[in-house]
Amino acid sequence: MLFSEKIKYKYNTKRIAVKLNSKGEQFVLKGHPWVFSNSITKINDDAGTGDLVVIFSQNKNKVIGLGLYDAQSPIRIKMLHYGSNNEVINESFFKRRIEDAYQKRLPLLKTNTNSYRFLFGENDGFPGLIADVYAQVLVVKLYSEIWLTYLEMILQNLKRLSKTQCIVIRLSRKLQHSKANKFVDGEVVYGTLEHEDVEFVEHGVKFSANVIQGHKTGYFLDHRANRKQVGEWSKGKTVLDVFCYTGGFSVHALINGATEVTSLDISKQALKAAQCNAALNSYSGEHKIIDGDAFQELNNLIKVGKTFDVVVIDPPSFAKQHTEIELAKKKYAQLAQLGEKLTAKSGLLVLASCSSRVLAQTFFDINKQVLSSTSRTFELIAKTEHDIDHPIGFPEGAYLKCAYYRFKD
Repeated sequence: MLFSEKIKYKYNTKRIAVKLNSKGEQFVLKGHPWVFSNSITKINDDAGTGDLVVIFSQNKNKVIGLGLYDAQSPIRIKMLHYGSNNEVINESFFKRRIEDAYQKRLPLLKTNTNSYRFLFGENDGFPGLIADVYAQVLVVKLYSEIWLTYLEMILQNLKRLSKTQCIVIRLSRKLQHSKANKFVDGEVVYGTLEHEDVEFVEHGVKFSANVIQGHKTGYFLDHRANRKQVGEWSKGKTVLDVFCYTGGFSVHALINGATEVTSLDISKQALKAAQCNAALNSYSGEHKIIDGDAFQELNNLIKVGKTFDVVVIDPPSFAKQHTEIELAKKKYAQLAQLGEKLTAKSGLLVLASCSSRVLAQTFFDINKQVLSSTSRTFELIAKTEHDIDHPIGFPEGAYLKCAYYRFKD
């Protein structure tokens, strides 16, 4: 099957000259991928989404970077290239970027894993574009109209290297209502999708992702290394997986010989997916399900005196806006308190955060303060971040942090 005609966008994109204020210019010189609208001091009146932006320095009128203009976003310019050399933004440019990204993933692909994040947005030089591979299916999620003009050449190169047989387009909520966009969220633009639940392998463990209706692209790939680690430390243990979503930590624990795993989530659909993922594999332990609000259910477990050898608490982002940071900190402190009470003697407590606005050191400090206030002694045995297919290219890109605490009593 050929590519859908919908990916063949033909726009009269232009080259537009831009100058920034001192703050904006410094961000570009430091290699930051975002230029906000309030940093722009001079620009063509007819600038449109997808236009190539040529940024000139304030004083010497020297080119300091290239980007794509996004009229629909407060991040008005998404940066593609830094410096003054004569770089041309064309298919060869994107081909090199995609090949560079693929090379970074090769060590992961040498393991028994056929699922990975091929393009991690800004961190791989594609601001507002995510590409995930699940076995033979490539899922591309768009967050900005700037990529519509360039989509055909990008998909061709992603398909070539990933050797996928099907491509699905997912859209942000904003793009789902965009007049410029021709796609429907979850649309197949290349190949045939036999079933929206796509099976894949993660370090030898089988999972499935709903690539049409699932959250983001269907699965969270960033915690892969942590799931593997938790699994390896779960043999013969009882495990509690809080905010389990589709059971990533739970399934790795079961496959590695946990005697009992309890998956807790407020979403019945996610819990059903967790049970289905477990059923794809062979295991001998017991898989229990708790459907409800995490804070309430954790308190209920504490009241009946239940403890677990391994407790994993990996909540969704608590601070999607700057105004939510302080509340997020309080919630992380609460979860550390609850987690400690549920962790058995000599047990392991794993605490994670995906809130980019709560810095890693702040998160680790909260956990240390809470755990140090108890009568138990503990050791911080590991701090981790994103897996290899989530390289970090700028400060805001470093959202994931995870810490392992081993109690000595």
